[in-house]
Amino acid sequence: MYIKKAIFPVAGLGTRFLPATKAQPKEMLPVVDKPLIQYAVEEAYAAGVREMIFVTGRHKRPIEDHFDMTYELEVALEQAGKDELLSVVRSVKPDDMECIYVRQAQALGLGHAVLCGQRLVGNEPFAVLLADDLMVGERPILAQMVEQFAEWRASILAVQEVPAEHTRRYGIVAGHEVNPRLVDVARIVEKPAPEAAPSRLGVAGRYLLTPGVFHEIATQPRGVGGEIQLTDGIASLLRREKVFAYRYEGRRYDCGSKEGFLQANVELALAHPALGPGFRNYLKTLTL
Repeated sequence: MYIKKAIFPVAGLGTRFLPATKAQPKEMLPVVDKPLIQYAVEEAYAAGVREMIFVTGRHKRPIEDHFDMTYELEVALEQAGKDELLSVVRSVKPDDMECIYVRQAQALGLGHAVLCGQRLVGNEPFAVLLADDLMVGERPILAQMVEQFAEWRASILAVQEVPAEHTRRYGIVAGHEVNPRLVDVARIVEKPAPEAAPSRLGVAGRYLLTPGVFHEIATQPRGVGGEIQLTDGIASLLRREKVFAYRYEGRRYDCGSKEGFLQANVELALAHPALGPGFRNYLKTLTL
């Protein structure tokens, strides 16, 4: 397997979800029955990643606790004969998965968060997953990207078409099409105004990056918002290496926004094998 390590930048304050995030990380907010961060970790695991690197900040201890063994809970479930629940608890962290935590002492941007994982990644290609973006597909999105990486051996960015008025929310890429799903990136711009955007292809929260990006990030001046931007590092990487944008097959929920978070809860609840039928019937009773 080509990608063994993934970085999860989870140091953000989650201010858009206050007061819910006053005392708990936004990444621990549940969508149906699992916290956001677990969806991202499960996606990485399904793509062959076994080393999960969490770039954390203050008040992020619940994330560490979630992926730790809970001896008392497991013993209680075992003694009560609740084997099904016991297997659910144990499945959160499979035995062959390693979780490592590194602190981002200052909130200096996504590029800086990725840079915090450099020593742990070393000289290997790696994934970056943003838990805010809950991504669902018949095949996990990162697994689709690993397949592309195996073929091209170059950085791969997950992208989707975004409305022109939303370009200020994304890194926007432009280039020439290699095939209907793949673009050879020539330009990438962080949060451009609609009139300045080179296309409408916005980068979603999944990246496969070569280790060369670390040098590019480290030598960047601060960009949009006074932060060290990952997009700027990738733009510099383009001068030395190929970078591809991949139109993934699946659905992305922007769980950094309340609206996207609610949409994810409703749609994933409807798709849930146990909850779906009853929840669908309940929704039909609402007069909207």
